[in-house]
Amino acid sequence: MRADYLFTSESVSEGHPDKVSDQISDAIVDYMLARDPEARVACETLTTTQRVVLAGEIRCKGVYENGDWVDGCLDEIEQLVRGVVKDIGYAQDGFHHDTLTFENHLHGQSAHIAQGVDSSGNKDEGAGDQGIMFGFACDETPDLMPATLDYSHKILHRLAEDRKSGAAPFLEPDSKSQVTLRYENGKPVACTALVVSTQHAPGYDQGEKEAELHAYVKRVVGEILPEGFISDETEWHINPTGTFEIGGPDGDAGLTGRKIIVDTYGGASPHGGGAFSGKDPTKVDRSAAYITRYLAKNIVAAGLASRCTIQLAYAIGVSKPLSLYVDTHDTGTAGDAELEAAIKSIGKLGGLTPRGIREHLGLNKPIYRQSAAYGHFGRTAEGDAFPWERTDLVEDLKAALNG
Repeated sequence: MRADYLFTSESVSEGHPDKVSDQISDAIVDYMLARDPEARVACETLTTTQRVVLAGEIRCKGVYENGDWVDGCLDEIEQLVRGVVKDIGYAQDGFHHDTLTFENHLHGQSAHIAQGVDSSGNKDEGAGDQGIMFGFACDETPDLMPATLDYSHKILHRLAEDRKSGAAPFLEPDSKSQVTLRYENGKPVACTALVVSTQHAPGYDQGEKEAELHAYVKRVVGEILPEGFISDETEWHINPTGTFEIGGPDGDAGLTGRKIIVDTYGGASPHGGGAFSGKDPTKVDRSAAYITRYLAKNIVAAGLASRCTIQLAYAIGVSKPLSLYVDTHDTGTAGDAELEAAIKSIGKLGGLTPRGIREHLGLNKPIYRQSAAYGHFGRTAEGDAFPWERTDLVEDLKAALNG
């Protein structure tokens, strides 16, 4: 690893068109799981000017049975979608929760996929698809996340809170951030560049109103980044294109699953390529990515490494993972092979099968919409929410290594 370098990560807000799509897709997942914990959902959402389109495959008792929708569910889903758009804050001429056109093209799950995933006889539940999944953790922040991404998320989350509370009424829902930090001896020490682009009310692109917006953004950033990170040498780019009044799905089409680096580790870790939102937890794109984060975070939280990357691989219809790989990037107090063996020996993980993952983390619950903006990782585990952020495996890992 290099000791001294610059690194950059970006984030996008809940009002970004792709994130609008992610939140709608995960609201559909939650709707199905609340009615049937064994529901199968693969929901893609397209958002564009005054239009939301759903497509994908589902299977859900009490919602979609015998090839048709249960009475009332189609209307409930439409109102759910409109409610998500309203919660985000879109009531604009080009994208309005009340007047947008809604299309639902969800249909029954393929029987050929179902036969590989479902358990039957002596066959355990198989993975919903083939693929590779990565998890990561590092000690750069209290959340054990890369600092560049952590700060990028927190900037936009604050903007959204202030917009909704009325503290910053000139803000609109769509925004993006990007943070560049200088690392010395592998640790972040200063911010060299910041980019914040935020949709705004008319007139906030010139004169005193523009100055007000710029001053507000700089104050927020200064409150979020550690003391001393901002200096006279920090390069600022606030709404660098100028006017940003047309935003969200009216400004650019949105699709589920296009912000996979924003959702994970901001480029600080490899990525298997699979998106999370819109998928029920039998899909290992989602559940295995969560368990690898959980494992990596617990390794770092246990003091066994200051940086950890974990990979899992699966074949569709097969329950047992094909491989487990641990890399502590020469920061580990135990060998990487020893950590792999320790993980495999912990019975409560269920052999890292899709069923074992879901049962250990408690994933068959309506907990996903809240994960669909500001990152799936580095969040607070509270109640049923974000169970992959718990650090309750620390003692098991230590015991397995000492055993």
